[in-house]
Amino acid sequence: MKATELPGAVWKKSQWSNGQANCVEIARNLPGIVAVRDSKDPEGPALIFTPGEWNAFIRGVREGELGL
Repeated sequence: MKATELPGAVWKKSQWSNGQANCVEIARNLPGIVAVRDSKDPEGPALIFTPGEWNAFIRGVREGELGL
């Protein structure tokens, strides 16, 4: 889905952004979905997750389950 197809999305850049545009933006204000896009391509595609999927991903990152 294109990010432009998500009217009303409020995009927030990661607080860990290094100022070089190498980050993602998240929209969590849409009913039933969490949208993620590349901050360098705001008109481009967005990944869509359920809140449960997104929370599982965040939990996995925090707990070191993803080997990052």
